[in-house]
Amino acid sequence: MAARQTVKTSVVNKNCSPVWNESLTLSLKDPNVPFVLRVFDKDTFTGDDPMGDAEFNVKPFLECLKMGLQDLPDGTKVDRVQPSHDNCLADESCIVWNQGKMFQKMILRLRNVECGEVEIQLEWLDYPGFRG
Repeated sequence: MAARQTVKTSVVNKNCSPVWNESLTLSLKDPNVPFVLRVFDKDTFTGDDPMGDAEFNVKPFLECLKMGLQDLPDGTKVDRVQPSHDNCLADESCIVWNQGKMFQKMILRLRNVECGEVEIQLEWLDYPGFRG
């Protein structure tokens, strides 16, 4: 079983369409285990209310990293991931080479809620000496 990691964004008060624009860092323990994103409504006097969740798989992103691509023109689309019943993608997600790095933007459709989407971006960070 994979180790559980939790990171939290700051709270955005009184907003039905919050924007965080924050960077959160997680270590990758097992590429076969999808990440789960959970959204909550912050309550002051009672427990926080769940607002939905979504899973995303980093395997396609990792496969592009393993290609060892270098010196590609900025904006090169390396791969595309299509929405399916096996993922929470709301739309096609492109893995793009830009400014010497690989990025993947995803719009995730939240589950267990009437409606809602979250937009995230993946970026690989190497930490020298870190072996997870």
